[in-house]
Amino acid sequence: MSIKEKISEQFDTLTQEERLNEIVLFNDDVNTFDHVIESLVAICNHTHEQAEQCALLVHYKGKCTVKTGSYDELEPLCSRLLEVGLSAEIV
Repeated sequence: MSIKEKISEQFDTLTQEERLNEIVLFNDDVNTFDHVIESLVAICNHTHEQAEQCALLVHYKGKCTVKTGSYDELEPLCSRLLEVGLSAEIV
């Protein structure tokens, strides 16, 4: 087995183990920009600027990834976003 094949094999193993999920926030006609921004700051630990940019992307593009990580760390965050009335899901 060549060195190149070994490195490729190790990379494939690491890639499979580190599969990350994302919380995607969706646009709605109910929540204000301020509510979305405050929620992202409080729940996802965004800076005010990050949260503002995400809110704008959600408004104009319809959705935005707001957090990336393992399913176990994202699930409680997504649940809290849903509890405050935002539309979000883990993908």
